[in-house]
Amino acid sequence: MHSRISHFLKSLGPGVLFASTCIGVSHLVQSTRAGALYGFGLLWAVILANVLKYPFFEYGSRYANIKGKSIIDGYRDTGRWVLWLYFLIVLSSMFFVAAAVGAVTAAFMDNLLGISRWVSSPGNWLPTAGLFAICITVLLIGAYKVLDSLIKIIGSVLLISTLVAFVLTLFNGPVSESPFTFFDTSVFDPKQSGFLFLIALMGWMPTALDLSAWNSLWTLERIKQTGYHPTLKETIDEFGFGYWTSAILAPCFLLLGAYLIYGTDYSLPAGAAGFAHAVVELFTQSIGNWSYLFIASSAFSIMFGTCIAVFDGYARTTERILQLLPTRTVRHEAPSNAFYYRLTLLGIATGALIIIFRFGASLKALVDLATTISFVLAPFIAVINFRLVMGRDIPADQKPGKLMQGLSYLGIIFLTAFSVIYIWWVL
Repeated sequence: MHSRISHFLKSLGPGVLFASTCIGVSHLVQSTRAGALYGFGLLWAVILANVLKYPFFEYGSRYANIKGKSIIDGYRDTGRWVLWLYFLIVLSSMFFVAAAVGAVTAAFMDNLLGISRWVSSPGNWLPTAGLFAICITVLLIGAYKVLDSLIKIIGSVLLISTLVAFVLTLFNGPVSESPFTFFDTSVFDPKQSGFLFLIALMGWMPTALDLSAWNSLWTLERIKQTGYHPTLKETIDEFGFGYWTSAILAPCFLLLGAYLIYGTDYSLPAGAAGFAHAVVELFTQSIGNWSYLFIASSAFSIMFGTCIAVFDGYARTTERILQLLPTRTVRHEAPSNAFYYRLTLLGIATGALIIIFRFGASLKALVDLATTISFVLAPFIAVINFRLVMGRDIPADQKPGKLMQGLSYLGIIFLTAFSVIYIWWVL
């Protein structure tokens, strides 16, 4: 037993980082909005997205453990066109994802520190620039070690806070007498705004599917950091621990929105600072006013960790892509290129700030755009990840089992169907 715990702790890290990335925008923002707008009418969408996307995220960690290289290398092994296409997907979503996460993080920072009272700028642009500078500095100084340690502490605090708020809210009951429905059919009409929100909700529930490459990169980095190569089961268990922890928290945030806002005259503000304050208020209504500072600090901390993780994940991804693209010979053991990593960090910050400046104070519009882009691109990532772990070079006993294969096919159908409908009717 002691040996099993020791091995688990050595492998612990990538799954927790992934959970932090999930809990950020998709939970604090999108799940809360879903409950506030539709009660429990979109609970099915939250559950389905978490369950049907799971295989494709897990395959990133699985591939890294089996092959000893990132799943990005697998894209390159499949064909240079696959790597190029993935690179285009990264470029098309990277700046919007970073902008959405940065805007939300800056909003919670402003809510905690009251920066907007002293500095005023469109879309909280200047505080966000300062936030990005801090994130980049942390990564350049401490890189993965700082990120790994930071997230474990922050994630535990917010996990406990959310579960306490959930239980107390459930005990006290809804503030409105409006009846709940568990299946709102209005969101299936492509001509209505509800359908757009449904796509945005599932786009980052639990997060964007192209981020599955981050799992493999973080898995490899954890092995390098500890010098311990876990078994396939240990890697999958570690990732599953983080994934399903975040999956359980998603309905908790939805319930907070449903019980405390749905059916009332109150609506969540569209502005960044107002929205952040409203989310923190949901917790304090359940736990007590004394907890405001504690919750505000926890919410900002988890978003800060998410922001750092986004910068690190995209920088590592771009670094590896740029190492593989120029040559016809695949360099699996190419050394890290600090120039690529640093250049990407600066590029992400610049592009994200331009987008934030463009959207101004419309936090909801920015988040919905970023999440929708991620959802439309998801089917390709799902298919290629599945093909890689089912390839001939993967030992039969290390391939996904029948249940995971069946879940993968359902997930691909689910993601493709909604993406096609969205593109056909909306675009």
